[in-house]
Amino acid sequence: MYAIIGGSGLYQLAGFQATRRQVVRTPYGEPSGALTFGRIGDGDELVFLARHGYGHTQAPHRINYRANLWALNEVGVEKILSVATVGGVSPDCGPGQLVVPDQIIDYTYGRANTFFDGGDQPVVHVDMTLPYSEVVRQELLQAAKSVVAIRDGGVYGCTQGPRLETTAEIRRLARDGVDIVGMTGMPEAALARELDLHYAALCVVTNHSAGVGSSLTEISLDDIRVTLDHTMQSVHRILGQMLGQPLVNRDS
Repeated sequence: MYAIIGGSGLYQLAGFQATRRQVVRTPYGEPSGALTFGRIGDGDELVFLARHGYGHTQAPHRINYRANLWALNEVGVEKILSVATVGGVSPDCGPGQLVVPDQIIDYTYGRANTFFDGGDQPVVHVDMTLPYSEVVRQELLQAAKSVVAIRDGGVYGCTQGPRLETTAEIRRLARDGVDIVGMTGMPEAALARELDLHYAALCVVTNHSAGVGSSLTEISLDDIRVTLDHTMQSVHRILGQMLGQPLVNRDS
């Protein structure tokens, strides 16, 4: 079963026919909200979870990532597609671009970032050489072919938030090889790996990052909203193409 974790701008799925909602209790506290089950078109059952809560009340550094991933795993999810908004660090990642990253760098701090954090549990070291599931990445890229041009690959830099970055910080990220910058990619990706869940991300570039392109002296939040509203139409079409038909008719 697939799960969609929706970030800023994706609080519900177009064409999604909800059948039930389920509150899941976890050893790590409350998830961002109830899990919503349903279908898109004739597709298989899937789960939707709003990462920031259904009223967008949870800042990136306050999200209970462990509870979110644990809850999805508990109800039988096997594949997760994260939809997230990001800023473009690379010049070719401008507003409106869609990116399916293949690497990630974690710049966050103080977040509960593992299920193996002491007590009576043995220490477990998961392999993050390839942090995103190639299975989900390829399903996503295949679905996007008939919808819109999309960038295959890129390095996602995950910062703490909720503030946006300074120009100097973006220059540092660029030197590190970062292509896009967001605030929610970690520890989400690592926790999914610890649970053996197939996880990938579809990133919506809403703006040039600080000091880049049109954001040379400031970042326009109004422009971000306009870009997000426009680009999310393509996101909904991609998800409909990807999940709106039975699994037997899709790549697995």
